[in-house]
Amino acid sequence: MNIVLWVLQGTLAAVFLAAGLPKIAKPREELVAPMGEWVNSFPAPGIKLLGLVEVLGAVGLVVPPLAGVAPVLSPVAAVGIIVIMVGAIVAHARESAGSKIAMNIVLGVLAAVVVWGRFGPYAF
Repeated sequence: MNIVLWVLQGTLAAVFLAAGLPKIAKPREELVAPMGEWVNSFPAPGIKLLGLVEVLGAVGLVVPPLAGVAPVLSPVAAVGIIVIMVGAIVAHARESAGSKIAMNIVLGVLAAVVVWGRFGPYAF
């Protein structure tokens, strides 16, 4: 099960790193086409902040346990990802993007499994 949790953590980290970096690096106008109309309903600094939080969540999933420093931050980062996914579900529901909502639910469930495993029987 430890290997499964590491695979989930790595997968979530890759997804959130890939989602967060463009939000930090690109202007809001360039994000509408690949990410959807929800981008227009948020201020540009809010999108940059969201990207930063996603990148920090990605880092928090894998770096602390690999470094052996405060590994409890890994499941805490997974809790943060669940919170981000709840917000994403709300934002995508406003634009009626069902396929994006489904992906948010899947990512939230994967993060919940990491929380369960790392706070529970498979803690570091």
